[in-house]
Amino acid sequence: MPELNLFAEGEEAMYDLGRKIATATGGRGVIYLHGDLGAGKTTLSRGILRGLGHGGAVKSPTFTLVEPYEIGTVRAFHFDLYRLADPEELEFLGIRDYFEGDTLCLIEWAERGTGILPKADMDITISPHAGGRMLRLIPQGTRGEAWCAALATGA
Repeated sequence: MPELNLFAEGEEAMYDLGRKIATATGGRGVIYLHGDLGAGKTTLSRGILRGLGHGGAVKSPTFTLVEPYEIGTVRAFHFDLYRLADPEELEFLGIRDYFEGDTLCLIEWAERGTGILPKADMDITISPHAGGRMLRLIPQGTRGEAWCAALATGA
């Protein structure tokens, strides 16, 4: 399946798209989130985590680099690598441990971890577009292709 483009008009629409992505992923996989500051990466992540059943606050991990979430049987990790000075810093964080087993990893500013991070199942680029946000979903393998197919059919 080729890339999928989705439009979100407003914060609630971003949350709704996040819930749909959560359903498609089943709480497993690696998603890279791209976009300028304020594009909506954390808002989309909140929607995904809420879609998995998280009822508490979802804060941006800008200063902590990672926020863990235990949601029933789902283990999810939300990363924000904006303040990362060097990809090697991820090794000190024990980054590889976060990707073991069936986890969901949402990674903002993934390009700052190039060479250390595992390959994404999907890249999502968020950009401003006529009264809302355009989300460009690019699958990076069979798992991402299945997610895009499910999202395209509204499943």
